[in-house]
Amino acid sequence: MNQIEIGRLLRAGTTGFVAGCRVNQLDAPSFGALVRAPLGNGYQIFGIIYDIHIDDDGLVRQLVTADNVSDEVMKDNRERRIVPVEMSVLAVGYEQDGKIFHLLPPRPPLSLDVIYKCDDKDITRFTEKFGYFRHILNNQEIPVGEVVAAHILQAQSAHKDKSWQERATHEVITLLRDDYPTLMSVLGALSDVSV
Repeated sequence: MNQIEIGRLLRAGTTGFVAGCRVNQLDAPSFGALVRAPLGNGYQIFGIIYDIHIDDDGLVRQLVTADNVSDEVMKDNRERRIVPVEMSVLAVGYEQDGKIFHLLPPRPPLSLDVIYKCDDKDITRFTEKFGYFRHILNNQEIPVGEVVAAHILQAQSAHKDKSWQERATHEVITLLRDDYPTLMSVLGALSDVSV
């Protein structure tokens, strides 16, 4: 199993969690990516990154208004920055003793638990069925269309079966058939990632 650590847990709840990483770790996590938090005893939580943000601090506020900031100062601020990059993750399921459930996890991860980017094998196993889509599609606090499109694009690259994206799109249409505005938003975003 390929283990790419992307951060550590800052805070969590049943429906999702926030993880932090250093700026120089920012190349691993991406918007729409499937991540996992293994908690031991054959239990791990899966989630999808729906927001990545970088808060400011006093030094950045000063540097923004300064004239002629040197490349060395910029590099130092980006590579040794203390304020973490924060990734908001929507919980979409869990694994218990080798079995995948597309339900909210029974308990959230704990502070400082390690969060990993899912490899192709994890993505394929978790996305074999589409029950987890309801967690994304029913969440009014995230950019649903953009998250679905980014996730489907990334998940399709893990699947050997090239029809996966088509089946995923049909499932989204079925789930949103009574919510025309959200369906149009999702289909609009998906049209930009169609292969």
